[in-house]
Amino acid sequence: MTADAPSASHPLQPVDESWQRGLAIVAHPDDLEFGAAAAVARWTRQGKQITYVLLTSGEAGIDGLDPAEAGPVREEEQRASAAIVGVSQVDFLGLPDGVLEYGVALRRDLSRVIRTYKPDIVFTNNFRDSWDTAGDALNMSDHIVTGRTVLDAVRDAANRWVFRDQIDAGLEKWGGVREVWAAGSPMAKHGVDITETFDLGVRSLEAHAAYLRGLGSGDFDPEEFLEGISRQTGNRLGVRYGAGFEVFRLGLH
Repeated sequence: MTADAPSASHPLQPVDESWQRGLAIVAHPDDLEFGAAAAVARWTRQGKQITYVLLTSGEAGIDGLDPAEAGPVREEEQRASAAIVGVSQVDFLGLPDGVLEYGVALRRDLSRVIRTYKPDIVFTNNFRDSWDTAGDALNMSDHIVTGRTVLDAVRDAANRWVFRDQIDAGLEKWGGVREVWAAGSPMAKHGVDITETFDLGVRSLEAHAAYLRGLGSGDFDPEEFLEGISRQTGNRLGVRYGAGFEVFRLGLH
């Protein structure tokens, strides 16, 4: 554990929920459902508007299914999953699964998305090197690339002189992103109570049926998996079930 890493028993602070528009940017279908979807359900119930943007279609994620078949299946499952938690706008950028690359091209794509949807809060997945503070549960490249690019693209979107072709084409710069929240980060110091929407989170993960069948052993239990994570996070919030987020304040205002 690094000196700055919070312990598993360290209390979490509630996130600031005084916002209206959220934009979730992740690498693959199912990324949000492994922990954050129940929080999305809470926020859509509050009347917040949330959009999903998936960089890939997850076409390389099912070993026994050719990518040409897997991509459309996973897109369909993601749309159904999003609908369960109250999200109707789901975009796929069509980038290649498993080999996302950090760089100007991806920053440009995400800047365009941010300028288009003008969110108050941007969500992404954990993009630390590991899923735990000990460094034993290694993260994967697509998640790391996506999250790091999201941070830069938020700044890019706020600068009228970066990707100026987008401005010239009619998009406006957008500096209204208050914070970026990374779900499932081992460095999380904030969280949200998902007790009332936990079941919706389970259903949203179950909607990825083809992907879950492809995990191998066939004995993966979405409810058991999410309960283990959510109870531990909930304990740190003082509630039954919780979702944790690492909050990045970018100082754009």
